[in-house]
Amino acid sequence: MERAGTDRGGEDGQARLLLSARRVGDVRVVAVAGELDHDTADGLRSVLAAPAGGGTGRIVVDLSGLRFCDSTGLNLLLRARLDAEEAGLSLEVAGPTSAVARLFNVTGADTVLRIHPSVEAALVAGPPPGGPVSGGPASGDTGPGDGGE
Repeated sequence: MERAGTDRGGEDGQARLLLSARRVGDVRVVAVAGELDHDTADGLRSVLAAPAGGGTGRIVVDLSGLRFCDSTGLNLLLRARLDAEEAGLSLEVAGPTSAVARLFNVTGADTVLRIHPSVEAALVAGPPPGGPVSGGPASGDTGPGDGGE
């Protein structure tokens, strides 16, 4: 499992963004925790830009530990989705907190990103029909924030 931390301006010495990546079958799961903003985005950008490895068809970004996301983080996720599609992969998000789900809703990103209520739901849902997807919550999944948040 890959692990990375980004410590940019954390007053208490704690990393403001914690990242980890693991493989589950043909899915690369990238967990993001903390605050994703202008000061911390480079860490996630690097992890998502790393080669997915042979046999990987999907990248699922676990946002269940993400407390805050600004426009820089949102744009990074949207750009990473396009980059993944160009590489023949799908990039999906899972478990957005209510604050992040609201950001997706207000900006319309929830109509572009494939959103799952949890990593487990993403793994069960499988790849999007016909390959990389551009639109809406995964079929059978609840919308962002519908998970008793």
